[in-house]
Amino acid sequence: MTELRNVEADLSRFRARVLVASIAVVLGFVLLASRLVYLQIVRHDDLMEQAENNRTAIVPVVPNRGLILDRNGIVLATNYSAYTLEVTPARIADLEQTIDELSKVMDISVRDRRRFKKLREESKNFESLPLRTRLTDEEVAKFAAQRFRFPGVDIKARLFRNYPYGELASHVIGYIGRINTSEKEKLDESDDQANYRGTEYIGKLGVEQSFEAQLHGTTGVDSMETSAGGRAMRKLASSPSTPGDTVVLSIDIKLQHLIEQLFGERRGALVALDPQTGEVLAFVSKPTFDPNLFVDGIDTESWKALNESIDKPLLNRALRGTYPPGSTYKPFMAMAALQTGTRAPTTIINDPGFYMFGGHRFGSPENERGGQMDMHRAIVESSNAYFYSLANEMGVDAMHDFMKPLGFGQLTGIDIHGEVRGILPSQEWKRNYYKRAEQKKWYPGETISLGIGQGYNSFTMLQLAQATATLANNGIKHKPQLVIATQDATTRTRIPVPPDAPTDLGYKPDNVAIVRKGMVDVTLVGTSARAFAGAGYVSGGKTGTAQAVTMSQKEKYNAANMEERQRDHALYIAFAPAENPRIALAVIVENSGFGGANAAPIARRAFDYWLLNQYPSEADIAAVRLGQATAPVGKPRPVVEVPWPPGAPVSATAPTSAGSAAMAASPNPASTAQP
Repeated sequence: MTELRNVEADLSRFRARVLVASIAVVLGFVLLASRLVYLQIVRHDDLMEQAENNRTAIVPVVPNRGLILDRNGIVLATNYSAYTLEVTPARIADLEQTIDELSKVMDISVRDRRRFKKLREESKNFESLPLRTRLTDEEVAKFAAQRFRFPGVDIKARLFRNYPYGELASHVIGYIGRINTSEKEKLDESDDQANYRGTEYIGKLGVEQSFEAQLHGTTGVDSMETSAGGRAMRKLASSPSTPGDTVVLSIDIKLQHLIEQLFGERRGALVALDPQTGEVLAFVSKPTFDPNLFVDGIDTESWKALNESIDKPLLNRALRGTYPPGSTYKPFMAMAALQTGTRAPTTIINDPGFYMFGGHRFGSPENERGGQMDMHRAIVESSNAYFYSLANEMGVDAMHDFMKPLGFGQLTGIDIHGEVRGILPSQEWKRNYYKRAEQKKWYPGETISLGIGQGYNSFTMLQLAQATATLANNGIKHKPQLVIATQDATTRTRIPVPPDAPTDLGYKPDNVAIVRKGMVDVTLVGTSARAFAGAGYVSGGKTGTAQAVTMSQKEKYNAANMEERQRDHALYIAFAPAENPRIALAVIVENSGFGGANAAPIARRAFDYWLLNQYPSEADIAAVRLGQATAPVGKPRPVVEVPWPPGAPVSATAPTSAGSAAMAASPNPASTAQP
C-alpha cells in the first residue's frame, strides 16, 4: 500500500514538472513569435535601412572649382589633376620610420617633410594627408609594386589649383588653403555643411575667398555597395557634382603685368578705374607673393619668409595700406572751397613760400616759386600756403563733411573682403579715438596740415582712386567693381554682375570744370609736365609728396640724410582723356620722393596702354623701374605685338603623362579632393 502511494506521488510530481516545462516551452515560443513580429513588422523599415547602410556607403563627389578669368578671357586660376602620396597617421605605428622607408622608393624632400609636419599640426590624426604631390607615372608604379609594405599609405588622385602667372595679381586673385579648425566650425554651423563634405580646401584671400560660393560648386554623391570588410564593390547610384562657376574679373591682366613691371622692386600700390562704370582695370600691390606656395600647404620656412619680411608682401597695399595723400588732396580741397562757397576761384592768396599760424611756420618741401596765387595757379604749382590758409578758413569739420561723400575714410564697398577705412579726421573722431582728456581736444594748428593732405589724413589708394574717378565723372560716384560676370560651367551661359546704382554728389558743372582745368594744366605746364610730354591725349593729374615720418616745423627735409624707409612717398592721381575720361587712377611709390618723378611716369605708361594700345620699350621699362624716367624713351610697341604669356610663366607644372591627361579629361575623377 505504501509503495502504491509512493508511485502515485512520483507520477504527480512528474506531471507537474512536465506541465511547468510545457508552459515554459509555450512561453518561449510566444516570446520568440512576439520578437519576430516586432522585428519583422514593427521595426521592419528601420532595420531595412540599417541593413542597407551596412551594405552601402555614401561617398561625396567634390566639384571642380570654377576658373577665374580676366576681362579678355585670359585664365588666371585653373585646376589640374595629379597623383599624391597620402599618409594616414592614425594607421601607422612609427610615422618617421615609414617616411624614411618611403624616401627610399621616391624622392621626399626636406620641404615635403616640413609641409607634412605643419599639416599634421593643423589636422586631425585620422585624416589622410599628402606627403608628396604631383607624382609621375613612374613614381606611382614604383610605389604600387611595394604598396604591401606601407599600411596607412596610399596613392590618390586629386585636383590641384594652379595660378599660371605666379605672383602676378596675387592680391586680387588670392589663393586657397586647407580648411582650418575655425573655418570648419563655421561651415558646420552654416547651411553649406553638406556641400563641403569631402572638401579640404577653401578660398583664403582675394576673389578666391570673396566668391567662394560661386567658385566652389555643388557636391555630388556616389552610393557604393561594400563588402563585409568595407571594400567598395560596385556603384549603385550616382548624383554628379556641379562644377563651380567661372568668375570674370574687370582686370586687364596685361595692363596689370605692365604696371607691376614698372614698379620693379619698389613698394607701393596703384588702382585704376573706369570712371564711367566703376570697373577696376588694374589693382596693384607691390611686392607680391606666389599663391602657388599655398596650394599644397605652405611649409614653415616659406611662411616665415613671407610673414616676417620687412617688405610685407602679404599686405594688400591697394586695399589695406593707408597713407597721407599729400598734395593729391589739393584738387578735392579746391572743390570743397567752391561747393561750400568758402573761396572763389579768383581769390588771391599771397604765397611767400611758407604760412604762419599761431607762431609756427608751415613750410613746403617742394620749393614752390611763390607769389600771388589764385585757385588755378595754386593747383598747377601745388601751393602749400594757399591750401594751408584754405584749411584754416574751412575748419576740420567742414572739410570732413565734404570729403566723406567722396569716400575718404569710408569703405568703398568693393567686392572683395578685407578693406579698411583709413582716417578722415574730425573733432568727433578725435574725441572717440583718444582716451586721455588732453588728447581728445582739437587744436587749431592741427587743421592747417590737413589742407595739404598731411596730419591725421590717412587713406587707401582705392579711396583716392574712387575720389579721382568721381571728380573725373563730374561728381557721379560709382562703387568699385572687380567681378563683372559669372559663367555657368555646364551651360556656358554668362551672367553679368550688375553694378550698383551710381551716386550723384551734386557738384556744379562750373566748379568741376575749374578744378579739372587746373589738373589738366598740371600735366601740360605743371609738376607732371615732363612725364606727359608728347602724349597722344590730354590728361589731368596732380602730383603728391607725402611724409612717411613726422618732422618738426624746424627740421628741413633731406632725403640723403634719411633712412630709405623714412623718406617721403611719391603719389599721383590722374584721369584721361581730359574731355571724356575713360580711366582714372591713384598710385603711390613708397619712400621714393617726388611724385612727378616716380609716380607720374607709371601713370603715363598705363594711360598709353589703355588709350593708345602702346606698350613701352624694354629700355623705358628699365628706366621707370629705377625712377629715372620722365616721358617714354625708345619706340613703343603695339600691345598686340607684345608676347603673352610674358616669358616662362611661374607656375606649378601639372604632369603631362597619359594617366594624368585621362584624369584631367574626366569632369569628376574618382576619389578626388579639391585643394
